[in-house]
Amino acid sequence: MLPSNSFSLSTIGIIHSCYKEKFGIPKQPGLVDGDTARLELIPPYNRLDTLDGLNEFSHIWIHFIFHACIKEGWKAKVRPPRLGGNKKLGVFATRATHRPNPIGLSVVKIGRIYQEGKKVFIDLHGADLLDGTPVVDIKPYLPYADNITDAKGGFAPQPTQTRSVRFSDIAKYQCDSYQNLHNKDISTLIKQIIEQDPRPAYLSNQVDREHGIKLWDVNVRWCARSDHFEILRIEHE
Repeated sequence: MLPSNSFSLSTIGIIHSCYKEKFGIPKQPGLVDGDTARLELIPPYNRLDTLDGLNEFSHIWIHFIFHACIKEGWKAKVRPPRLGGNKKLGVFATRATHRPNPIGLSVVKIGRIYQEGKKVFIDLHGADLLDGTPVVDIKPYLPYADNITDAKGGFAPQPTQTRSVRFSDIAKYQCDSYQNLHNKDISTLIKQIIEQDPRPAYLSNQVDREHGIKLWDVNVRWCARSDHFEILRIEHE
C-alpha cells in the first residue's frame, strides 16, 4: 500500500529577524553573522523542557516554511542566482524557494536559550530567515555526521567573490547614531549583506541605480559603483 500523499505539519515557532522583506536576505545561512534573529516557540511547544540539552550544541538545523512564496506555486525548473540567472536547473537540484512543498532547511548557530514570561526563545546567529517565518522543526547539528569534508558542491562549490562596501559621510553618521540609540551594529550588518551583491541577476551589470533594503525599522539606500558598493543613507520607516 502506498503511503498517504499528504501530511499536515504543526508550526512549532516563529522567526523574529532583522530581515523585513525577501530582498537582501543572504542566499545561504552563515554568510552574514552580524544579523539578529530569534526563534520563539509557540504553544503548546513553548516549554523550556523541550529544549533540555540543546545548550550542549553549537548549531541547529531549522526546518521552516517559505511562507512568502506559497501563492506563487512551484516551478519544475528555476534560475539559480549563483549562475547569474542565465541557466535553468531542475528545482530539486537547487535550493529554490518555489518548491512543490515549500519547506526550507537552514543550519544556524545558536546563542542564548531563555524564557520571558510565558514565551521561550532561542537566539540565532547567521540566519537567512525572513521575519515571521513559520518553523516546523529543529534538530541539533551533529559535526561527526553532518560535516562531509569530501562532498561536491555542484554549481555552487564555494561562496562568490565579494565586492568592497563604502559608506557615505551621512550614512556613517546615521549608522553610528542608530547603534548608539539601539545598541545594534547596523554598519557591520549592512556591509556583510551588500558586499555579497543581493541584486537580481538582470541588474548585476547596472551601476549608479539606487536600491533599498529594509532592516529592522529602517530602509538602507545603496547603489553599485563601477568597482564597489556605496551606502548612501538610512531612511526610517
